[in-house]
Amino acid sequence: MVKVLCVAEKSSVAKAVAGHLSGGRFQTRQTGNKYIRNYDFDYKFNQWDHCEVTMTAVQGHTEEIDFVDRFRKWSDCDPVELFDAPITKNIEKDKRSIADNIQKEARNATILFIWTDCDREGEYIGTEVRTFAKRGNPNIQVKRAQFSNIEKSHVIRAAHNPKDLDERQALAVSARMELDLRIGAALTRFQSLKLQGRWGLAGDALISYGSCQFPTLGFVVERYMRVKNFVPEPFWSLKLMHTRDGTSTTYNWDRSRLFDRMAVVLLFESCMSSPDALVKSVARKPTRKYKPLPLTTVELQKQGSRFLGMNSQRVMKAAEGLYTSGFISYPRTETDQYDQAVNLQALIGKQTNDTGGWGWGDYATGLLDGAFEQPRRGKNNDKAHPPIHPVAYAASAALADADQRKVYEFVVRHFLACCSEDAIGETTTVNIDYGGEGFHASGLTVLERNYLDVYPWDRWESSQMLPRYQEGERFVPNEVTMTDGKTSAPGYLTEPELIALMDANGIGTDATMAEHIEKIQQREYVFCISGGGKSTGTSRGRGRGRGRGGRDAGGSGRAEGGGGKNVFVPSNLGVALVEAYDTIAAEMSLSRPFLRKEMEVNMKRICKGELAREDVVHQCLEQYRGVYARVSQHLSTYRETEAKARHPCVVD
Repeated sequence: MVKVLCVAEKSSVAKAVAGHLSGGRFQTRQTGNKYIRNYDFDYKFNQWDHCEVTMTAVQGHTEEIDFVDRFRKWSDCDPVELFDAPITKNIEKDKRSIADNIQKEARNATILFIWTDCDREGEYIGTEVRTFAKRGNPNIQVKRAQFSNIEKSHVIRAAHNPKDLDERQALAVSARMELDLRIGAALTRFQSLKLQGRWGLAGDALISYGSCQFPTLGFVVERYMRVKNFVPEPFWSLKLMHTRDGTSTTYNWDRSRLFDRMAVVLLFESCMSSPDALVKSVARKPTRKYKPLPLTTVELQKQGSRFLGMNSQRVMKAAEGLYTSGFISYPRTETDQYDQAVNLQALIGKQTNDTGGWGWGDYATGLLDGAFEQPRRGKNNDKAHPPIHPVAYAASAALADADQRKVYEFVVRHFLACCSEDAIGETTTVNIDYGGEGFHASGLTVLERNYLDVYPWDRWESSQMLPRYQEGERFVPNEVTMTDGKTSAPGYLTEPELIALMDANGIGTDATMAEHIEKIQQREYVFCISGGGKSTGTSRGRGRGRGRGGRDAGGSGRAEGGGGKNVFVPSNLGVALVEAYDTIAAEMSLSRPFLRKEMEVNMKRICKGELAREDVVHQCLEQYRGVYARVSQHLSTYRETEAKARHPCVVD
């Protein structure tokens, strides 16, 4: 009988897949790692017939890359040498047992069936698994499962349709890892060595650099400086009010506002000299509020921060937990359009028997009874995963974690809203002329709420009711006033705004944005404060972080903060670093998104086969080497600018 070795990216996924394929009848064996188990069972694959199966797992990345010993100590080389220093790949010490387990189990296996997450990072982790397996069995056949959720039918479908690993995606991750190591290490050592012990910094201060962290910091600093340097400007406006049939209607000035008081005074006097106002037009037309697009990772993070009072890190941790528990689809996707093959009504049907008290059972039933409408189609499709959606019903009591309850409710309601009709309304707009000046008043009447009944986060309410006006009629206003005001400064960046900027500028991926935001807080380049100016606090981080893995934990230790009402402000050091780089190399500043955006574009081109990995790595390193050289040549300017910029960051 053929033996198949299956390897998942997380132990929870391994157990779930083993349970589905075996019908819950599997034997469990210990491995050399306390967090990993081997699950043994028999299964009949369409392509391999009856097989002996062992299902096991890794914990994200098992290997790490680093410089060879001669370049690891800061005192042994000039940081610029790290752009070319030899790199070695090693198995992490606490994961040696994981690699050994795969190597051992592969010795008697004919087929390696990889079940890592189906994204770019998962493909690379799959190549790590392949390496370990081939050390035990060089002739083992390698396939991978393609899946976007761990619901039983989906898992079984993936088991019977094996694919090949996507080598190009793995090469893109390999290129990104090398670039992040070389660029990050070189500039971190440079910054730290040149600034340690100066202007209040500790003699051993670690001032880290990351090619995604610094543009993220740059967005925060840029907004902070706009607020800090904002000068209010006075303006004046006109407003008209008319009462008819007991209803008072406010008409706004077509010019909105002017910044010349005398001009507004003259226009005001012209209006007051007119005996009455003329109704130029009355327009009534249907309108609609569009239902949301299918849910992507970026939108989940933005809306979770805005509506659920959770930072993006917490949102993604909760979503990962729901995914590994089999309640939602894979939460890392760029796709905002459903494939026609997806049976949306079957997914809706799982939400009709709402015994858990969520309150959407009747609404879901109504969709199946004729109210269903195909979701809107966005412009993005990563060709790997569908939009985030529920795959199974979960009663509220079944979700012990409060964050998971919030995210699950949002995902389900968002999905039901996507399958609903748009909200329908009617707008009435009256345009008038008074003394040669145009004024207008508008009112909205909501006729059919539709998706709004299940999606409370969107607001669309009937506004002021307008009395009946006829085109060409005249009336005498009850009141005409001249008002004044001042322009207001923009607000500090909220997390949804920061994520939107990162997404628009290609900083990080949908899977890593939350990590970059978290990192600049750990480094104390940025603080998250409440609307009242109180910092949520964070701990100081040291050392290099890793992108994936861990014991299915994914948490950062920061349990609070980051909601839509919280804002980001930079620390003195954060402002200083950005201004120092901007002063020396404005067009290629490390705080700007251009270099990293180009890098991410090139990663996608590697995936498409348009560029070779080695060419991308060489090009990116030369760009960053040029910036490094320029800053080194202007070291005195760098230090002086950094010193001058370390002014207190005051939040009003």
